[in-house]
Amino acid sequence: MTSWSNWAGNVTASPDAIEHPGSTDEVVALVRAHLRVKAVGAGHSFTPIAQPEGVQLRLDRMDRVLSADTRTGLVRVQAGISLHDLNRRLTSLGLALPNLGDVDPQSVAGATSTGTHGTGARLFGIAKAVAGLQLVTADGEVLEIGPDHELFDAARVGLGALGIVTEVTLQCVPSFLLHAREEPMALSDVISGLDELVDGNDHFEFYFFPHTDKALTKRNNRVPDGTTRAPLPRWRHALDDELLSNTVYEQVQRLSTRKPSLIPRINALSGSLLGAREYTDVSHEVFISPRRVRFRESEFALPRAAAADAIAEMQRWYARTDQYVSFPVEVRFTAADDIWMSTGYERDNVYIAVHQYHRTDPAEYFAAMQDIFVAHEGRPHWGKMHTLGPDHFRAVYPRFDDFVAVRDRLDPERRFGNAYLRQVLGS
Repeated sequence: MTSWSNWAGNVTASPDAIEHPGSTDEVVALVRAHLRVKAVGAGHSFTPIAQPEGVQLRLDRMDRVLSADTRTGLVRVQAGISLHDLNRRLTSLGLALPNLGDVDPQSVAGATSTGTHGTGARLFGIAKAVAGLQLVTADGEVLEIGPDHELFDAARVGLGALGIVTEVTLQCVPSFLLHAREEPMALSDVISGLDELVDGNDHFEFYFFPHTDKALTKRNNRVPDGTTRAPLPRWRHALDDELLSNTVYEQVQRLSTRKPSLIPRINALSGSLLGAREYTDVSHEVFISPRRVRFRESEFALPRAAAADAIAEMQRWYARTDQYVSFPVEVRFTAADDIWMSTGYERDNVYIAVHQYHRTDPAEYFAAMQDIFVAHEGRPHWGKMHTLGPDHFRAVYPRFDDFVAVRDRLDPERRFGNAYLRQVLGS
C-alpha cells in the first residue's frame, strides 16, 4: 500500500497511486487519466491542504530552472523546485528573491499557493514575486497566466483549488547582502518600541517565550553595494544554530513533555542562552535557519495595529491557564498586496505564529489562540493549523466569493478537491 505523510507527521494518506511527473505534458496526461488527482510539493504544510483523495502527483522531478534573464530578473522554473535549490541557483546567476521565510524546503508552487511569507514592513509574501504561472485545469487544458490574464490575482495564491501549477515565472532582484543583528530584549521593550523597530529596518521579526518577558529580536538590513561579506563564523553557526537551536533544543522539548511544570523555568533559560550576534551574508543565508525539531504550527495574519493588543491577550492567557507552552511565539510583518486569497490582501499585517512540539497535543492551545486572533479579524496562513470555514473567510476576504466562482468554473467536479478545501471553501 502506498502512503504519504507531511513533514510534521500530523497529516497522512494512502493515495490510490503515487505518480512522479517530470513535465507539464505528463501532468496533463495524468489529469486526463484519473478522476481525482492532487499535487504535492515538499509536504511542509501543517494543514491537509495537499492531502490526496485519489492519485497523488509528487512534483519532485519537476525541479529545473527553465530560463533566466539576468537583465530583467525574470526566471522561469518548474513548480516542484525547492526554495533551497532555487536560492542557490539564483545566487549563481547574480539574482535573489526579494523576500523569504525562515525555512526553505518548500516547493515553489507549494510556497506560493499557500501564501508563504517572510517579514518586512514594505515587503510582501513570496507569491507577490510571481510574474506568471502555468496551470493545468481539470479538463487538461494548459493555461498561461500572466499579469494581464483575468485569473492572475486569483491564481497566484490558488490553494491547489484551481488546478495544478506546473511552471512559475518569478520576478527576481539582483543578489544582495543583508546585515543581520540579533539580540535579546525584554518583550515589554519590544512592544513599546514596535513601530520604530518595524519601520526602521528592512526586515524585522522577534520571538517571545511564553510565561516570561524574554524576546529575541532579528533586524536584517540591506547593505550598500561593495560591502564585504562577513558571514557568521563556522563555530558560532555550529554552536547557536546546530547545537543549541536543534540538538539541545530537541532534548529540551522532550524534557518539557515529560515535566511540563518546568517549562516556565526552561523558557526563561532558553531566552537567555542565545546572545547578541551580528554578521553580513548573502540574503538567503540570513533569512533561512535550520529547523530540525519537529513541531505543529498555527499562524494568523492580523491588522498590524492589533499587534500589541493581541500579544497582551496572549500573555494574559499564559498567566491564567494551567497549560504550559514550551515553544516561542514568532512575530513578523508584511505590507498589503493585491492577491485575492493572500493573507496580505489590501492590508498591512502582523503575523503571529504559535507552535507546539510534535509530541504534545496542540488542540487546546491553538483553539485559544485562534479565538484571540479571530477577534482581531485574523486570517490564518493556508498551510498552518486552524479550524475555520467559509463564513469566516467570506467576512475577512473581500474577494472570497469571486475566488470560489473561479474554482466553480475551472473545477466544477472538484477533481482537485479534498477535505481541507471543502472545509475552507465549501463543497
